[in-house]
Amino acid sequence: MTQPRQRLAILGSTGSIGTSTLDVVAAHPERFEVIGLTSHQRVDLLAEQCRRFNPLVAVLPTDERAAQLRALLQGSGLRTEVRGGAAALCELAAAPDVDSVMAAIVGAAGLPPCMAAAKAGKRLLLANKEALVVGGALFMQAVAEGGATLLPIDSEHSAIFQCLPEDRSAWARRVDHIVLTASGGPFRERDHDTLHTVTPEQAVAHPNWVMGRKISVDSATMMNKALEVIEARWLFDLAPERIQVVIHPQSIIHSMVVCRDGSVLAQLGTPDMKVPIAYGLAWPERIESGAPRLDFLQLKALSFHAPERSKFPGLYLAWDTLRAPAGSTAVLNAANEEAVAAFLAGTIGFTAIHKVNARTIDRLRPDLGPSHNLADLLELDRVARLAAQQVMKELAA
Repeated sequence: MTQPRQRLAILGSTGSIGTSTLDVVAAHPERFEVIGLTSHQRVDLLAEQCRRFNPLVAVLPTDERAAQLRALLQGSGLRTEVRGGAAALCELAAAPDVDSVMAAIVGAAGLPPCMAAAKAGKRLLLANKEALVVGGALFMQAVAEGGATLLPIDSEHSAIFQCLPEDRSAWARRVDHIVLTASGGPFRERDHDTLHTVTPEQAVAHPNWVMGRKISVDSATMMNKALEVIEARWLFDLAPERIQVVIHPQSIIHSMVVCRDGSVLAQLGTPDMKVPIAYGLAWPERIESGAPRLDFLQLKALSFHAPERSKFPGLYLAWDTLRAPAGSTAVLNAANEEAVAAFLAGTIGFTAIHKVNARTIDRLRPDLGPSHNLADLLELDRVARLAAQQVMKELAA
């Protein structure tokens, strides 16, 4: 008997994760139906995606951009309804005719629709690590109360998930700790005394992965790995000291689980995001991803080494903020988003990113009560951004 197609909404469909998701979906038209697509600003590409996949809904953040998309789709005969605004994004994530939500929006802006999908009990494919970095316990509570199925899409967290038993109750009994691997980015072999001269163009040139500009800069500073440590703490319910990071330049081993008996389980593959995307879409089955196969006979030596604190100080803020008052990880994320945006705009230097993050954390100590809500987190995010902007002004003075 033919299974009904999985009805999918892709939040952030014009980014690297979103376009890779659509590539996998296009290879399996019998399994997936695209119900909704969203973009922040790439209206032309969203129009192309609408013409190809004919979603029920397309969402943009403003009415002005929504009007641009309507004009581009006029006369196309598509079934697509174009909507604008943040509320429309959350409505799509929780819509009754959506089974699965690919959460691929970059940054804290992805938290509200992720919360909406979790509360609605969706199959939530989480590529937006900030939902957990900012949302933390509140987000996991929404997943539990809504009965959502949470599936990690980041390659490292997907690797860990693939190495764990499907019975989550067995995780604590079997796992000693986990090891997240990191490529080290484009500056892993560069003298840290020269990092202050790094340009945005150099920082976004990742040696292994094709990613957006913001996440590429985060990879260069290893702040991306710091956010992944925080995400792993919540995804796998692990104390911070049970999460380790090693630099693995080849990006072949995507992460490892160290079991209590000393066994190490690792997930390997080519550095292609289509693999974790396909795994999340089809879980607990596996489908063709379209990624190239790993050829062991062509592999060179695999190497590992510890990340130097002097070169990647931002990484160590992960453990600092996890041990700090609740909400500290949200402050770190907000400061980093502001600092990276300023670096890409050319208003601060590369090494100033860490200074902004560290000083903002030192300056702003959150006081979230045990019953805090989404509005409290969004207000903390706003205040932290203002604090980071003030730090940048002081650094420039």
